[in-house]
Amino acid sequence: MKNNSIEIERKFLISGDFTPYVIKKERIIQAYLTADTKRTVRVRIKGEKAFLTIKGGANPNGFSHLEFEYPIPFQDGQAILDLAQPGIIEKERNYIPYGDHIYEVDVFHGKHEGLVIAELELQSEDEEFEKPEWLGIEVTGDERYYNAYLASHIL
Repeated sequence: MKNNSIEIERKFLISGDFTPYVIKKERIIQAYLTADTKRTVRVRIKGEKAFLTIKGGANPNGFSHLEFEYPIPFQDGQAILDLAQPGIIEKERNYIPYGDHIYEVDVFHGKHEGLVIAELELQSEDEEFEKPEWLGIEVTGDERYYNAYLASHIL
C-alpha cells in the first residue's frame, strides 16, 4: 500500500505453482521515458486504462521509493508508448490474496518470456507478512529485477 506517495515493496522469484490461487488477471504493457538509478518515468497500459508514473530512486535496502501515479487518457498512453525509450515490457499480472495481503505475480512475455516475479506492497518496511509455499528467493533491491532495467536488458 502507498503511504504519502512512498511505495514500500518486496520482490520474490517464484518456485512453485501459484496459478490455482489467482483471483484476477490483467495484461500490462509499459515503457520508460527516462530510467536511471535516481528516477524513472513510465507509461503503462493496463487493460483499457493508461497511467503515467514517476518514481524516485530506491532507498539503500531497495524496499522503498517515492512514487506518483496519474491516470491519463487511454489514447495519450498509447501515443506516449511511441515516445518512450526502446524496450517495451509485456506481462500478465496475477492477483493472489494470501494472509492479509495481495501478491501481484507478473508473468513476463516477449524478450523476458519465462520470468515470473511476485511483488508485495506493504504499509511499512518492517511489516510482517505470510509467505506462500510457491514464493521463491527474495530479489528486493536487486536492480536486475526492476522493470526499468528489464526494459533495456535481457536476463
